[in-house]
Amino acid sequence: MNDEPLNARELGMRSRAAVHDRDRDGWLALFAPDALVQDPIGPSPFDPEGTGHRGIDAIAAFYDTVIAPSEAVDFEITQSYLAGDEVADVGVIRTTIAGGTHQAVVHVVMTYRTDGAGKIASLRAYWEFDKLELVELGG
Repeated sequence: MNDEPLNARELGMRSRAAVHDRDRDGWLALFAPDALVQDPIGPSPFDPEGTGHRGIDAIAAFYDTVIAPSEAVDFEITQSYLAGDEVADVGVIRTTIAGGTHQAVVHVVMTYRTDGAGKIASLRAYWEFDKLELVELGG
């Protein structure tokens, strides 16, 4: 059995799997108590002040207002670069909007930083809100 804490790449993979599986508690359990989530980085309708969501309560509120209302969230990671306690994952996020008639598609670079003890210290998503593609799904 490996007692090494999860590295940033492994934490990122678990984070995406928990979101995909709609496992709120499992997702929140991945974060350090003082972790920061910025998705996207900077001001957006999800974070008007652009300061991010710090701490488990704020991250839980982000999940409840941004992730939970969706029908599905799918990730396609095309490149991953692990460096020290951080990883940068490049890919596409496809979020099926509530009602299932449209999908939001964003091209993204996500960075995860570990606290060194197997928890996510920060999750930062680089994507441009005004370049979000809204695709109508066939019915």
